[in-house]
Parts: sequence; structure tokens; C-alpha cells
Amino acid sequence: MDPKLFPKKFLWGASTASHQVDGGTVNQWSVWELQNANELARSSEERLGSLLSWQDIKADAQNPNNYVSGRGVDHYNRYEEDFDLLLKLNFNSFRFSIEWSRIEPEEGVWNDEALEHYSSYIAALKKRGLEPILNLWHWTLPTWFTDKGGFEKKSNLVYFDRLVEKVAEEYGEDIKYFITLNEPNVYTSFSYFTGEWPPQLKQPLKGLKVYWNLAQAHKRAYKLLKTTHPSIKVGIAAQLSNIQAYRATDPLARLGNVVRNYFWNWWFLDRIKKHQDFVGVNYYFTNYYDGLSLLGTHNPKVPVSDLGSYMEPEGVFPLLMRVNKRYKQPIMITENGLADSRDKYRSWWIEQTLMAMQRALSQGVNVIGYLHWSLLDNFEWSYGWWPKFGLVSVDRNNGMKRSIRPSAEWYSVYLSKLLSRTPKKEVSKNHENNK
Repeated sequence: MDPKLFPKKFLWGASTASHQVDGGTVNQWSVWELQNANELARSSEERLGSLLSWQDIKADAQNPNNYVSGRGVDHYNRYEEDFDLLLKLNFNSFRFSIEWSRIEPEEGVWNDEALEHYSSYIAALKKRGLEPILNLWHWTLPTWFTDKGGFEKKSNLVYFDRLVEKVAEEYGEDIKYFITLNEPNVYTSFSYFTGEWPPQLKQPLKGLKVYWNLAQAHKRAYKLLKTTHPSIKVGIAAQLSNIQAYRATDPLARLGNVVRNYFWNWWFLDRIKKHQDFVGVNYYFTNYYDGLSLLGTHNPKVPVSDLGSYMEPEGVFPLLMRVNKRYKQPIMITENGLADSRDKYRSWWIEQTLMAMQRALSQGVNVIGYLHWSLLDNFEWSYGWWPKFGLVSVDRNNGMKRSIRPSAEWYSVYLSKLLSRTPKKEVSKNHENNK
């Protein structure tokens, strides 16, 4: 690794999302969890029984409580402790999300306590020299908004406009990087195409309308933010896949990849390319396809994560090259990680990812940050609590005890050497301060 390739102001950090860690949120997701927890537990073996990790996760996956976010990991109250962990890991930045349902629990009614909480939250980051990266929408919505039809109706975008204006008014002076939307392609697919997430509809036409409206929501938000705070850097966090042909010489597969890349990776970004200051990339997957098929991958059987996803961390390199060629804008890796409860692959994944980033930097790609998903073990949507993504494990049955995983200890030392810093001694002391 050549540290000179990484810019001095490179963003080294982690990502998280309010609903997945805070606890106590009331939104369309929390309502759906309570309505579906029993069914998700009952059908778990049918859905997850083929995973190599099934025997390890079986007890949790068959427990309805696994599918309820509930208290989260109490990040809402313990955020200062968690920010200290960021420093111990040698990070300089942190991506978090604003919970719309907290700050506007009723239509047109702002919650002063919640607004003040986020002010204190951002101030605590800046006090530690950590760059706050604010994500406005990470899939959760107030129930009053979904009762009105949510993003299914273009007329409802005025409510999102109002949210953007309020957040800009409250926090705009303290935020340099602003992410409007997280993975609109994933949200639309699982909510309106496959019907696995709320509102559990299999209505592709309505899904396409939502997708279009989310693109308009971003563009409107961009204009509002740049008008009130021109110096803010605005983008989205796009879930992009490194799509490859199963047989490199197959012309049909190459043609199919053009279609697959366009609709999954590029369609949304093409719509907003004049309304973003950087491209946020969430990278988890390299997928191999055969022929013209839009469904069904031909991925290698190993290595796989606890979720059964094939892992090819170095696949971020060709993806970064394509994003750079297509958009010619700074790129921030806004999410990147794996479900790995035994902490078997995480060090390897991080090292291979950093090497791929260095390779891209050496070829002139303007990568400005790497935010690992996630700082803490989190609530993983319809999978619940059993997938473990955190650099820091959280024992929810033992006072929410935080413990830095061995891979995170390794990463902090690796990062300190890369950046010629003095390693934080606390990391190697078994995280005693957080017992």
C-alpha cells in the first residue's frame, strides 16, 4: 500500500442508519415489523435454511423478537460513547441518518427535543474532529406520510421539500457532505417489485413511478440545499453492483450486461447527474450472469457471507473505473461491508477493498472516502438482528455492551501504519472502557 495515493483529507470512517441502531423509532417500518414478526419467524427455515450459516442463526431466525427493532442498540442515548470508538479506530468521519419520523412525528409538527438531539449529535462529532456526513432518507417514513401515499404520489414531494428545508435550516452550517437518498433502487425493488418490504406490493408500474418520484425528490432537494448553502456537497448513496459475464466470450452475456448495468446501476444516476457533487457508492456485490437473463446469477459457491452472498471485495475496482468514466465526479464509498458473525473474512475484505481503491487512485480515479458498513451491529431490515455487520459487536442481552472485533483492531493498526499515525493503545486492551 502506498499512503501517498490517498489524499490528505481522505474520509476514513463508518456508516450507520437511525432505524437500524437508535431504538425507539415509530415509522412505517416499525409498524410493519410488529405486524410481520411471527410470520417471518415461522417461514425462516423456508427462506434461509439453505444458507451455510443456518445452524448458527437458526435459533435467532426462528424467534419473532429477532424481527423487531425495538430498543435498537441504544445508539440514540450512547452516541458519545460510540463516537469515542470511531477515534479509537483511527477514523475521521461518520455517516448517519436523520429519522424523519422523530423530527416530524405528525404532519407539520416539529419535535424540538429531536431537533436538539441532532444538533448535539453533530456537535459531538465535530468536537472530536469527526466529519459528519448526513443522510436524510434511509428507507423509513413517518406513518402520516405513508398514509398519504408516500413517494407513490408526486404531489407528496412537497412534504419531502419541507423536510429538506428544515434540516438545512437546522444543520446546514455544520454539514459539508449531504446525502439525500439511500439506495433508491433497492428500496423500490423490494417494496414494489418483489413485495418483501413494506408496503409489500408486487406492482412494478407503481414501483417505477416511485423510482421516478425519488429522482425528482433528489433533484428538488439538491436545488434547495445549493440555494441555501452553496458550499454543501450533495449526492446520493447508490447501491451499485459489479456486473460481469459468466462467460467472458459470450456476446449475449455482454449484451445482457449492458441492459443489467443500465437499469440497476446507471438509470437513476443518469437522471440526477447534473444534480450531484459526488457519486456515493454502496458496494457489496459482484454478480456473474449468463446470456440475456435478468434474473439468476452464476456466482462462485465460495467464499460467501452469512447472508449467502458471494464475496469479491476486489470487484469494487472495475466498478470505480466505470463510475469514474461515466460521471467524472468525485466518488465516495458510502457503504461497504459483510455479514460475518465469526469475524472470519472481515480483515481480508477490508484489505482487498483498500488495495482495489489504491489501484483506482493510481489510475486517476478521484476517490474521496471509504465508509465501512457498519460501525455497530445493526438491525438488518427483514433479516432482523442475526446478521452481524459491525466493526463493533453489541451484546443486546448484556447491557448493550460494545466490544471491538479483532478485525476492527487489525484495521485500526493497519490504518495507523498506512497514515503513519501512532496506534491507539486502547484498541488492544480488549475495549475495557466500554464494559
